[in-house]
Amino acid sequence: MSVNTSEVVGTLSHLITTCKDGQKGFKEAAEAVKREDMKAMFTEFSNQRAQFAAELQTEVNRLGDTPPDGGTPLAALHRGWINLKDAITGHDDTAILSECERGEDAAVDTYEDAMKEPLPEDIAQIVRRQYEGIKAAHDRVRSLRNAGRAEAL
Repeated sequence: MSVNTSEVVGTLSHLITTCKDGQKGFKEAAEAVKREDMKAMFTEFSNQRAQFAAELQTEVNRLGDTPPDGGTPLAALHRGWINLKDAITGHDDTAILSECERGEDAAVDTYEDAMKEPLPEDIAQIVRRQYEGIKAAHDRVRSLRNAGRAEAL
């Protein structure tokens, strides 16, 4: 399979911004929730995304390009919506979980799209491994959100 380096860099750059967005979003969520276990979980996910972004940035550098170092403007709006909803709902942990799940839905989709792209096998392995971590985080957030909704009934 012939792999176009600029397309690989483009795919990795999109994943890097997705990870940076998640890193910032989870950091803000950790600061907003009341429950200590949720603070710890969101901090763990934020650190995971920072590690994923750094790993992908290393691959972009190895390919001879410069990786992006920030998130996307759309994600900044999403994080702003978390803050707005947080202010309106009085730091409702279930509402924050719902917004984090929405962000994770987008991250899962981005990784699934990336896995369809032609990537060198070593990079494809990294993307698949990171996808598994992101999918696990998504499922954990969804499970907590569902449990929160059940407690509210």
